[in-house]
Amino acid sequence: MHRRSFLSALSAAALGAVVRAADPPKDVRITRAVGFDLSSKRSKIAGRNARLDVHGDRANDHMVRLYTNAGVEGIGNCRADEKAVAMLIGKDPFDYYRRDEQKVAGPLGPGTMPLWDLLGKLLKKPVFDLLGGKGPEKVPVYDGSIYFADLLPQYADNWKDRFREEIDMGLRNGHRAFKIKIGRGHKWMKRDEGDARDIEIVRLIRKHAGKEILLGVDANNGYDLPGAKRFMQAVGEEQLAFVEELFPEVVEECLELKRFMNEHGWKTLLADGETQGDLNVFKPFMKAKAIDVYQADMNRFGFEGIVTEAAWAKDSGASVAPHNWGSLIGYYMQLHVGRAITNFYRAEHDPLSSRVLIADGYERKEGMTTVPDSHGFGLRLDDKAFADEAKVRFDLRR
Repeated sequence: MHRRSFLSALSAAALGAVVRAADPPKDVRITRAVGFDLSSKRSKIAGRNARLDVHGDRANDHMVRLYTNAGVEGIGNCRADEKAVAMLIGKDPFDYYRRDEQKVAGPLGPGTMPLWDLLGKLLKKPVFDLLGGKGPEKVPVYDGSIYFADLLPQYADNWKDRFREEIDMGLRNGHRAFKIKIGRGHKWMKRDEGDARDIEIVRLIRKHAGKEILLGVDANNGYDLPGAKRFMQAVGEEQLAFVEELFPEVVEECLELKRFMNEHGWKTLLADGETQGDLNVFKPFMKAKAIDVYQADMNRFGFEGIVTEAAWAKDSGASVAPHNWGSLIGYYMQLHVGRAITNFYRAEHDPLSSRVLIADGYERKEGMTTVPDSHGFGLRLDDKAFADEAKVRFDLRR
């Protein structure tokens, strides 16, 4: 055989192997589904926000672990009940996959993560690739854990030092962007005193962190429009990257705040939307271009909902930053969305960890996180830790 013919034959064989590797395996069936609670621990105690009391140092994810006759497992966050999950037993996971639409349908509602993980492993592809794979190789993130440490009794006498410590903790953890909770005057302090404390802490953190660090604030709707304007006038020189939920979102009020910020020359983005339970609520805001960053909750809407939100937002020139607090798994979900779409703003990181979950290849450095090309999500369970710590809610078998 001539060298050219040999190389052509070799290339054709290699291409055929790649095509075959991407083909779905035949006769795969889900044989078992285990629902369990994944407990995780925060690296510190998160205090109050404008509306809620101390958030503590623990969180919990409702998970489902799917087994197949092919020896491949899928795991993921899933809030569907036992009856819905039971409908998967004996089924081919590819029956739920809508490849052309880049979505998973079926009985799990928005809790499709275990199926996405399983499909990615069966197809030998990362989930972000199945979702489109159009985003950057590294995903920008921010530390969302700067709560009201000044109102925790243990830091009452040295709360300024405590905020400096928390920023330093985040910097050591690879962060270069932070979200600061504000709104103390809504519930926990007198209005004037609380607003003054909010301003003091933003200035304190900016001075300590430096000008190169990205800062945003989140009031959890603890202000009204006039109060938001007063706050922005006081901290405008601190160059906030975004302001989130300063007041309950209303199209006209959001537009007025944007006009006010633009008038002052601040390049601050307006973020909102985490409390909404229906994506259609966002449509009038998108039509009016009243919000810059949409924040539908990652676990509430799942991959299908967030990708839909992102497509709608893109048409209005906006981006998405899914809300994610109190969920270790939600962090990894966001990262795959960030690698899948082109208008992803930042992933919210709640500093949680668990001995049960192993996440190889996810590295956070200089405010960016790498997402591995591992099949599925690249997440796995430590079986010994799982047996010791995971709380099994149901175990369904074929």
